[in-house]
Amino acid sequence: MRKAEIKRQTAETDIAVQLNIDGSGKFSGTTGIGFFDHMLNLFACHSGMDLAISVKGDLEVDTHHTLEDLAIVLGEALTSALGDKKGIRRYGCFYCPMDEALTRVVIDLSGRPYLVYDVNLKTERIGSFETEMLKEFMYALAVHGRMNLHICNLYGENSHHIVESAFKALGHALREAVTVEGTGVLSTKGVL
Repeated sequence: MRKAEIKRQTAETDIAVQLNIDGSGKFSGTTGIGFFDHMLNLFACHSGMDLAISVKGDLEVDTHHTLEDLAIVLGEALTSALGDKKGIRRYGCFYCPMDEALTRVVIDLSGRPYLVYDVNLKTERIGSFETEMLKEFMYALAVHGRMNLHICNLYGENSHHIVESAFKALGHALREAVTVEGTGVLSTKGVL
């Protein structure tokens, strides 16, 4: 089973993540940020992964430490659960429409972290979620998930719709990339 449980405790946050890549799309737990919990629930549903989180963060400061540290732990859980990556497709791509918004996410689970982020949100907040944190979350996820992650919002007006389309596309692209379809590592180097 491709599962992992990772914990991280700092002076600012105390976070635990349980991830089952071969789950049924269930999400449990809370970040204390309602809109972001909604996004994580969408991510779990659309990736088909089971995601359980326990998050305590210094939300009295802002959402930065909580969301960045959660992305670190989630990325580490994904890396751990994937192990040697034998047999996975490695690449994933998905276009997700959400009403007027369309976002494309492309992933390479190459082991070489990189983020290309082309998303312009016109509002500073969606509920208590600070929209500039979307990039910070995705950056930490790419680095600690050891993936090449490209996120491009092609168009859209409503910030909620744009962020939602990004998380749904991320889920589907990751589902494709982690799908097992062979026995070897998809690389001429022999490792990812």
